[in-house]
Amino acid sequence: MYIGGGRYGLGKYFGTDGFRGRANETLTAIHAFRVGRFLGKYFSRGKRAKILVGKDTRLSSYMFEYALTAGATASGADVYLLHVTTTPSVSYLTRTEGFDCGVMISASHNPYTDNGIKLFNAGGEKLEDQVLNRVEEYLDGGNFPLATGGKIGRSVDFVAGRNRYLAYLLTLSRASFRGMRVGLDCANGSAWQISKAVFDALGARVYAIGVDPNGTNINENCGSTHIDALRTLVMERNLDVGFAFDGDADRCICVDERGDVVDGDGILYLCARSMKNRGELDGNGVVATVMSNLGLEESLARDGIRLLRCEVGDKFVHDGLVSSGYMLGGEQSGHIIFKKVAATGDGILTALKVMETMMESKCPLSCLVEGFKRFPQYLKNVKVNDKSAVMTDGAVLLSLEEAQKKLEGGRVLLRASGTEPVVRILAEGEDGKLCNEVLSSIERAVLHVGEVL
Repeated sequence: MYIGGGRYGLGKYFGTDGFRGRANETLTAIHAFRVGRFLGKYFSRGKRAKILVGKDTRLSSYMFEYALTAGATASGADVYLLHVTTTPSVSYLTRTEGFDCGVMISASHNPYTDNGIKLFNAGGEKLEDQVLNRVEEYLDGGNFPLATGGKIGRSVDFVAGRNRYLAYLLTLSRASFRGMRVGLDCANGSAWQISKAVFDALGARVYAIGVDPNGTNINENCGSTHIDALRTLVMERNLDVGFAFDGDADRCICVDERGDVVDGDGILYLCARSMKNRGELDGNGVVATVMSNLGLEESLARDGIRLLRCEVGDKFVHDGLVSSGYMLGGEQSGHIIFKKVAATGDGILTALKVMETMMESKCPLSCLVEGFKRFPQYLKNVKVNDKSAVMTDGAVLLSLEEAQKKLEGGRVLLRASGTEPVVRILAEGEDGKLCNEVLSSIERAVLHVGEVL
């Protein structure tokens, strides 16, 4: 039994993946300006700070980009603008181009009405909790003088940085994709230009959808959370494989040549086995979250590969990789981190690694995941007003204990989302019918709390 949500889910503004909310309602242009003010001041101690900013294709991303830039330059920092780009490109360029911090404006897989601000340190990692705490304190009423005269910062067009990131991705692929027919679903988001350029350069014949962003169609019936569009493309075009990204391209979900979905657990399984065979899986271990299927743990164990579980969020996956010394980790949702070459999840890089494994093994994707046997897993998201009230309610906790006793050899999980006003209930075990029954009993207990939206 697992009950949790982590520190990131409990911050006043910053959750598991940054400060996220409905544009100009829970996250406003004033918030973005003040985040910029803080970052510009904090990182300009004794020098002029360099801050890198990227954004996705949402209508509101331009507003937040300019507001944050105004705040940071007003505090004396120089801001380098990547414009529309991916979250992992911001992480990569922050750590390789000498920036003090990086900012990505995106709400990932959420609808266009939402937006978010993700912050990275100079190493391209999610910004440390202690700094985020200070950002939140400043948002709640902090103040310091504006820069004046020659100390005012400037904004710099840095679109060339995207090309440097693209070139880096090309250096990481050890195989040509010539002769392969590949489908890409770019979610009308950040990957819409970069991903096709990469696969074209490596010789694949590319069929792309989700490449017509208009500001309001990001993730709309496309991308990694709406996989049917890619499945249809793969089947109708008789493609070898398909890859779907989310709005900021830090996730990847695959579709094999038969139209079957291979999620983050399946990707971890095939990449872990491939890396072990090449002697690249340090410690013979993988980091996954509490949401990953029990079948992944058992399937990897048959190949002598350990699985270390952590809280949900690629920040926690990265922390687990650092503490364990492992090289591979990820989430069922498609955030996969290859620690040797990246500090955060990267959907395009993940697709390249899957393709590389297919080319080297000369096997279709369906063959590479044959040994991964899943347990029946059922998940229910319940929208609530007060996540903390639900997570600490006695009747809810009792229902979890009773459910866990019934699921011998299985597990139940209740966790508060760090990015949405929901609690997630998971039941998993060999008996699918029993899983459904215990999930329903927990849901009833949650509904009785009275904090449901």
